[in-house]
Amino acid sequence: MFKAIVSASTLRDALDSVSVLVDECKVRLNEDGLSIRAVDPANVGMVDLSLDSAAFESYEADGGVIGVNLARLEDIAGMGNTGDLVHLELDEETRKLHIRIDGLSYTLALIDPDSIRQEPDIPDLDLPAQIIVEGNQLDRGITAADMVSDHINLRVDEDAETFHIEAEGDTDDVDFELGADALIDLEAGPADSLFSLDYLKDMNKAIPGDAEVTIELGEEFPVKLHYEFAEGLGNVTFMLAPRIQSD
Repeated sequence: MFKAIVSASTLRDALDSVSVLVDECKVRLNEDGLSIRAVDPANVGMVDLSLDSAAFESYEADGGVIGVNLARLEDIAGMGNTGDLVHLELDEETRKLHIRIDGLSYTLALIDPDSIRQEPDIPDLDLPAQIIVEGNQLDRGITAADMVSDHINLRVDEDAETFHIEAEGDTDDVDFELGADALIDLEAGPADSLFSLDYLKDMNKAIPGDAEVTIELGEEFPVKLHYEFAEGLGNVTFMLAPRIQSD
């Protein structure tokens, strides 16, 4: 059983954070809200999302799991204006999702959850550095790195207490330095890791410019990016495996 009403903008924000990595996913319809956990086909990027039932105008669910085509669901959610409400109801017999937005009715065929890739286990990493930065500052660094390379280095200078977004190209280099005045918070620790810029660009597309992004970082370890949406009732964690630098 699943029946819910949610704003089009909240639904879009939730779907965007997952669709940057995968085309289809399992949605767990828990009693206290919904959750999605997925890993991209190359096992490089991972997303863990939760949206509390309080983020919905109304929400009823009994713990089922559905499989959805994200692109199709995003297209439907995109038909609504920001303030529009999306009515969602699961038909248990046909295994279809009935969706209504402002006069538009759509019946979405669901995917068998067993045919979708297994949900990943999120490794419990105790990463030594934590940086809290505004989404638009992260966006500036990623945009600058993209001008010179397809790899990006994230680093903390423990002595200077600064966070660096760096990229080395064939001819040009970029170093975007953020000090205490530009960061919301910094817990300095040994942190220096190289990542694929394509993945970080995709993740960055989903992060609102005004979000507070918590970055957990180590030395040649995965990076974790956390942020909230839907006025704190939605949570997203991205995780990205590093590119190990060979000497």
